[in-house]
Amino acid sequence: MRAAQVVSLDGPGAIRLTDLDAPRPTPQQVLIDVHAAGVAYPDVLLSRGEYQFRPELPFVPGSEVAGTVRSAPEGSGFASGDRVAAFPAFGGFAEQVATDPAVVFPLPDRMPFTAGAGVPMNCLTVHFALTRRGRLRAGETVLVHGAAGGVGTAAVQLARALGTRVIAVVSTGAKAETARRAGAHETVPADGFRAAVAELTGGRGVDVVVDPVGGDRFTDSLRSLAPEGRLLVIGFTGGEIPTVKVNRLLHNNVDVVGVGWGAFWLPRPDYLREQWDELLPHLEAGHLDPLTGSVHPLERAADALRELDERAATGKVVLTVR
Repeated sequence: MRAAQVVSLDGPGAIRLTDLDAPRPTPQQVLIDVHAAGVAYPDVLLSRGEYQFRPELPFVPGSEVAGTVRSAPEGSGFASGDRVAAFPAFGGFAEQVATDPAVVFPLPDRMPFTAGAGVPMNCLTVHFALTRRGRLRAGETVLVHGAAGGVGTAAVQLARALGTRVIAVVSTGAKAETARRAGAHETVPADGFRAAVAELTGGRGVDVVVDPVGGDRFTDSLRSLAPEGRLLVIGFTGGEIPTVKVNRLLHNNVDVVGVGWGAFWLPRPDYLREQWDELLPHLEAGHLDPLTGSVHPLERAADALRELDERAATGKVVLTVR
């Protein structure tokens, strides 16, 4: 089978298209014919050896896929030909992947594979962030940083589907348009977002901040919270890991909340299917429909990772495999 493989830890340019033996699933695994694979920021970090997991070289990245089941164990709930999305963690940038049934999910017929490949990591992460860690309630106001990216657009869509007002932080006019297509009620520029948020909320601030960016926005995000607001720390695509002076938390009774989706579900894999079942009505109704940005063929996997690395992506970056 064809696969895109990281051959050295030199960044996105170290990915090579190669031919590998097709996976041989164990009796407990589902074998999937991959039609599309989602590209995520951890794939960039993996290509440099900067992620918390460091697989032995060479390896095939790709944590999320969409395709059809080729074979599945009895009792798994899946059968040959089923349309699915999956979160195999590694190996998705290939024509086939074998993985545990716990990380395989039914894909609605209305959803193309290119969109389905963008659901597992981003949508399940923001679902965990907003509902479990953020304790989001209908009627609240949510501020989303990086709102034109894969995580950001997923957060905008889900927050709106859950009945909240969504304010998107963006860096360009084109990204503002992407955030509005995702469902943002208002957009504000990254430069000076604190003042813009204060004006939009009558000085009250927002109830929840979704922050996959980090960096120098962090302090102003804290200052943008309403009393008992929650700042959800999802990642650091901005590069710098910020620090917090805890006295700021006292001033307005606010929380800084870590969102470690992987750390939470790894010891409790059944949680993933619970999440999917909660999201499925939104997926079927189209309320949650990942905005596909650029689509690259498998042989251009390095270009797809560069796009994320350079923060040029709008919407979900996807590889087409077959």
